[in-house]
This record gives sequence, structure tokens and C-alpha cells, in this order.
Amino acid sequence: MLRSARLHVVRMTLEERVRAAVAALMHATGESQTDVAAALGVSQAQVSRRQSGSAAWSLADCDAVAEHFGIDPLDLLAGPTRAFEALPQERRRRPARRGTARALPEREAPP
Repeated sequence: MLRSARLHVVRMTLEERVRAAVAALMHATGESQTDVAAALGVSQAQVSRRQSGSAAWSLADCDAVAEHFGIDPLDLLAGPTRAFEALPQERRRRPARRGTARALPEREAPP
């Protein structure tokens, strides 16, 4: 007898989606909480409290964060995947390629 497996889907709350989206955008752009705080006109500690969940992101905050990163507020509210996909390419940091971090010394031509 076959048993059907039940798939339990864990859904994120809207607050969790916003926090995850902000974290994903900061990671994708290489920005810090201090950078986001400056764009919002608040302290780094206030961004930290919002990201930890001890304070909530307001709709006005979400609008300002979305504008700062160049995405639609609805993409921010949709969560980290949608927020990252909406992030303009020019805002994304370019990862360093392995082996290219240091310039190799030029070799002298043989005599």
C-alpha cells in the first residue's frame, strides 16, 4: 500500500519577507545597514532593530527602501527572490573572480 507524503509548506509572514528581502538586497549590492540607514535618514541601530524583528518596517520605510534599491515596493514585499530579480543589474556588486585579485608580475622576454 502506497502512502502519500504530505508536503508541509512553511509560509513566511509579511514582516519576515520584508526582512529577508532587505537582507538579500544588501548582500546583492554589498551595502551595509549603515548604508541603508543613511538612505532612509535613520540610524544604523534603527535598521538593525527592524532587521532583527524587534521593530517593524513601516510601509513608508518599505517605499523608501524600494526606491533606494531601484525596485518596485511590491517586489520588496514579495520577498527576497522577487526583490533580487527586480534589482537593476548595475546595482549588483560584481563578484571577484578567482585568481584575478592580484596582478601577476610580468615576465621578461628571453635574451
